[in-house]
Amino acid sequence: MLRNSIFAALLLVQAPACLAATLEEDAKAFGTRETVQSMDIAPSGKLLLAVVSGAGRTSVVKIMDATTMEAHPIIMSSGNPESVDWCRFASDTQLICSYSGNAKVDNDVAGFSRLVTLGIDGKNVKQLGQPERATDLGIHQFDGDILDWLPDDPGSVLMQRNYVQQANTTGIGEPVEGKDGLGVDKIQLSSMKVTSVEGAQKDADSYLTDGRGNVRMEVIAKAIGDTLTGDYKVRFRRSGSKKWEDFSGGGMPVAIEASTDSAFVLANNGGRDALYRVKLDGSGARTLIASNDKVDIDNVIRLGHGQRVIGYSYVDDRRRTVYFDNEIKSLAAALGQALPQFPEISFVNASADGSKLLMFAYGDSDPGSFYLFDKTTKHLDELAPVRVPLISRQLASVQAITYPAADGVSIPAYLTLPPGSTGKDLPAIVLPHGGPAARDEGSFDWLSQFLVARGYAVIQPNFRGSAGYGEDWLAKNGYQGWRTSIGDITAAAKYLVSQGIADPKRLAIVGWSYGGYAALLSAAEQPALYKSVVAIAPVTDLNLLKSESNDFTDSALVKSFVGSGPDTIQGSPLRRASEIKAPVLLFHGDLDGNVNIAHSDKMLAALKSAGDQAELVRFPGLDHQLDDSDARTQMLTKIGTFLESSIGH
Repeated sequence: MLRNSIFAALLLVQAPACLAATLEEDAKAFGTRETVQSMDIAPSGKLLLAVVSGAGRTSVVKIMDATTMEAHPIIMSSGNPESVDWCRFASDTQLICSYSGNAKVDNDVAGFSRLVTLGIDGKNVKQLGQPERATDLGIHQFDGDILDWLPDDPGSVLMQRNYVQQANTTGIGEPVEGKDGLGVDKIQLSSMKVTSVEGAQKDADSYLTDGRGNVRMEVIAKAIGDTLTGDYKVRFRRSGSKKWEDFSGGGMPVAIEASTDSAFVLANNGGRDALYRVKLDGSGARTLIASNDKVDIDNVIRLGHGQRVIGYSYVDDRRRTVYFDNEIKSLAAALGQALPQFPEISFVNASADGSKLLMFAYGDSDPGSFYLFDKTTKHLDELAPVRVPLISRQLASVQAITYPAADGVSIPAYLTLPPGSTGKDLPAIVLPHGGPAARDEGSFDWLSQFLVARGYAVIQPNFRGSAGYGEDWLAKNGYQGWRTSIGDITAAAKYLVSQGIADPKRLAIVGWSYGGYAALLSAAEQPALYKSVVAIAPVTDLNLLKSESNDFTDSALVKSFVGSGPDTIQGSPLRRASEIKAPVLLFHGDLDGNVNIAHSDKMLAALKSAGDQAELVRFPGLDHQLDDSDARTQMLTKIGTFLESSIGH
């Protein structure tokens, strides 16, 4: 049941009265999207904002009084095709929201995103990006990003803004006019007064500010014509100067710290990403802040509208945060003791004076809740659990393990067993992650937890080709190095059998995106190992993946990443459909801009031509994430039925 009046004010759904037991109940409970997708706190600390899931694919933005917890909706997105990504307070009276979606462009699917500002009453919605015009000489895909929330100038922001040149239809002057590329503008939100800070540059990839309104660094993406090469050039400015200078600090800057006149930079250190502080006074003096001999340092942690850097993070067996700020460090430790069920606590935002902190706490067996902490009164309020339908359920703990690959290398993985099970002789599922340059972290995973709730042991391998373990582990990546990656995934299945965890006659493999590719290719490589295959939005043909990038600026990067030669044929499940003997269940959204649905269409045809049992479930109007509660519920129901028929439960 709902645990206090805060939930009742904010949420659109009620918690279940008891633990679900049937497949249909499990599918609905785990398939329903996050009840609360994101939250923010106003500079005064008097208001809260939440993006809340509605029915199906809809989302609602709500404003809440932080004292009375009275909430009211201000805007809604249909999810068809646009969805609200996030909203934040720019001041106590003005919001900025981002929405995005996918659309068909000729034979391709292209993503778009827009930034808008509006009042806290939901009125006076205005686009922050360049308006689209009939004279545009290019596709207006992305508005840009907020660089600096300007805490000393409430209601104004610095925005890196994408510009598309216009055709001059007057017949007077140059045939092409207007800005082209990425620039920086200061925008006063209520009046929409725009002041140019940095002129648009066609080759600019991003800018960084010091959190005080000063643009101090820019990243230039090198290109040949309109095709990106993957190489970058970084430039900086000394304090008070307008002159750009080449940055010699190495690596990629991720933040600027005004108090020390330096940049935080992620750079290679012994084959893994480490965090450095590099002075921006022209000396290039570099100090090592953090490194790890097993995994990459992956980012800095920032807090407040000034985006102050308060620490850094990395993932070994789970995500860990190290704080620079002693007050924040002590507070995080105290809150960890107050919330022992949540090993992971992150600070989302703070009031301008720092007295009120918005936090998110979560764990491997709990999807988490938002909390509001008042430093003055030492009072901690639970605002909202992110998955209300799962409140009363016993979710499974995730165990970090390692297992041996065929060549003896130790592969890190996560093993999840059904609560109350013996942990032996179970039907089991190998669940490789997407990417391939990504990794599993051992935190709550709704797909894994659904499978475990249905009685399956689940192993999630961080095979070679996964990110986070350094450049040697990434190796040739999961496409060019597919033989190694798929071999490591196969070893995960064999480990479950060797340990007596899995019944060798009841093994299945399930994956999404690259994970779907890996599931299909694993079934071709090991036709006797798996009894069924589920592939969600899978890549199925490497040469098709390359050709689909032809009209985009990253075409050369995609081709280089995927590789060429005979291995692209042998490494394509579509070309090996006749080798797959297990039944296959495919799912795909027809507005998927990451992996075109043609991959699944062609795979289905090839499997049926080979005489295999196969089915494709198409989701109209949905993208790669299938971000729709009804669609996800349908998918989980189908997966549950499919697995029961092939490996039981």
